[in-house]
Amino acid sequence: MSDDFELDTEDLTRRMDGAMANLRTEFASLRTGRASASMLEPVMVDAYGSPTPINQVGTVNVPESRMVTINVWDKGLVGKVEKAIRESGLGINPQLNGTIIMLPIPELNEERRRDLTKVAGQYAEHCRVAIRNLRRDGMDQIKKAKADGLSEDDQKFWESEVQAMTDSYIKKIDAALETKQEEIMQV
Repeated sequence: MSDDFELDTEDLTRRMDGAMANLRTEFASLRTGRASASMLEPVMVDAYGSPTPINQVGTVNVPESRMVTINVWDKGLVGKVEKAIRESGLGINPQLNGTIIMLPIPELNEERRRDLTKVAGQYAEHCRVAIRNLRRDGMDQIKKAKADGLSEDDQKFWESEVQAMTDSYIKKIDAALETKQEEIMQV
């Protein structure tokens, strides 16, 4: 009855790519000792009565490896941007120079580096769980098709396809984690 069953592997791939993109975003927010504009992405400023990302109230630049500058467009928001950075938990002490806020990035100590590698590991594990949940969704679709008359050979074929996709994404996650941990531990 259901010999024409075809699993939507493009949808599974798209969803797994989304999980990987989320992991990359989380990794980018981890401080590695080098300046990066993406480390300010989670910081929200109370501008004009609503929480606003820093990149929407000023220009974020990285003029050197240990410095981030924010050129705030509205002079009235400089204090709010500075306060948001201080309260963000990034461990950065902003310095004012007119409408420009300079953020010198301090050197990370060994203990903080180890903590950050653990956080990176947690982010990677969350991504692995998301990939496994997507695998389960694919397997459930196959089981439903089997109940509707899918042959056992076709079932095994599709299950091996889903497992192969899952394995390849788990390897990508492990590689990304290893790279990030090396970056964090680099002095």
